[in-house]
Amino acid sequence: MVSESDNPEQNSSGLIISNNDSIRSFLLSASEDVQLPRELRETALNLSSLNKAPYKSIRQIWVGSLPSIRPDLFRLFSGSEFVFTSPKPREKSEELKARLRQLAERAERDEYRELVKDILPKSSATEPFSSYKDQLGFGLHVVLIMFTGYLVGYLAFRALFSHSTAMVPF
Repeated sequence: MVSESDNPEQNSSGLIISNNDSIRSFLLSASEDVQLPRELRETALNLSSLNKAPYKSIRQIWVGSLPSIRPDLFRLFSGSEFVFTSPKPREKSEELKARLRQLAERAERDEYRELVKDILPKSSATEPFSSYKDQLGFGLHVVLIMFTGYLVGYLAFRALFSHSTAMVPF
């Protein structure tokens, strides 16, 4: 498989094939064939001098030639290779560029942190309750809320089912 760029017109689309001796000789004989239209003869002459040619053009010339003159299609293309052209690189959007910059900066910060982790003092994680006063205040708050919930539930139950015989003590 060959990768080259001779003619930019041929790289636009379609299958491109490298010219070998059998294709060149066919194209040269087709350029001298008077039974082919003038346009195909000119195309054949132009393609015979190139290192690669589009398959569509070669096939048009082959189909336009007389079956008694043209070579077998398999024999014509044997020994030739496909020519692959590299696609042009895709443009990155501004959002992607900004995101890549952020990721690169974050990776750089992480690398720096990893390098200096032995030198810098360890940062202690802050506790949610830093003092006994905060802990005691939270505990009393929980107890008060639980008692209030119990009292509201008891009074609501009493108001709804006070006339029930199941509520009367033995």
